[in-house]
Amino acid sequence: VQLQASGGGLVQPGGSLRLSCVASGFSLHDYAIGWFRRTPGNDREFVATISWNGGVTNYADSVKGRFTISRDRAKNMVYLQMNNLKPEDTAVYYCAKSRYASGGSQVGQYNSWGQGTQVTVSS
Repeated sequence: VQLQASGGGLVQPGGSLRLSCVASGFSLHDYAIGWFRRTPGNDREFVATISWNGGVTNYADSVKGRFTISRDRAKNMVYLQMNNLKPEDTAVYYCAKSRYASGGSQVGQYNSWGQGTQVTVSS
């Protein structure tokens, strides 16, 4: 059971990145998936979540209107499209599998975590 996030990098303010989360060893189909981020010295911060069928999404206020979470059930993948990036979005981003079909914003609701991908927003 493994999750892997990818797609991070260095981007200028106002730029875009798309993060991907792929699962191996299990299917994501029955579970909500969340994206979290962490900066040095801080706890993981909720970013976005998507329900098992993609019907419900939720976002942190700080990214609403700029980030979009989506999933491709055929490919067993989840994406985070990040637009209009700001320096404060700089962090390591992680995807995580929820214990449940519907997502939430609490770290404890997630029981599998992938290795993160670094996103740096800087001019």
